[in-house]
Amino acid sequence: MTETSDVPQSPAGRRSGLDLLAIALGTGLGVGFIPFAPGTFGSLWGPLLIWAMLKTTLPPVALLAFGAVFIALGVPICSRAAKAIGKKDPGSVVYDEIAAFWLVLLPQVLGLRQLTWTSAVLGFALFRLFDIKKPWPVGRLEKLPDGTGIMADDLAAGVYAGGLLAVAETIIARMS
Repeated sequence: MTETSDVPQSPAGRRSGLDLLAIALGTGLGVGFIPFAPGTFGSLWGPLLIWAMLKTTLPPVALLAFGAVFIALGVPICSRAAKAIGKKDPGSVVYDEIAAFWLVLLPQVLGLRQLTWTSAVLGFALFRLFDIKKPWPVGRLEKLPDGTGIMADDLAAGVYAGGLLAVAETIIARMS
């Protein structure tokens, strides 16, 4: 059961179609309404989305373009979803966690590394660590206004996680 009662109605008693679309996308198709650890559950969409995209025959440049558009759409989606829900940065909005995986798994998207279970799980764990602990400047970035702040802290956590994942995979490859 999704809890949409937190989502305020428009003055006429109805939400606009764009509000409903933003809420659907912003909450990861409702996953963000899970009552505990919505960010963690929402983050699961990221590696799954990347894995599915890597299974296509699209060249790396097309995958990169798709990821860039996915990230760019995050600010307006998160802004509108947060406004429709009536909170500055609602925990139910998890699009930012999903989008960050384009940065966590960037070497895999570009075809520089293979996406393995190990890299997906380690990337997921590192991302959640940086997203929860919010080392500098991640914590400061979430103070930016609207969807920019919602997205920026997760993208920064994604850069940290992706960088550390690339280092770990390089070390593991050299030890093999």
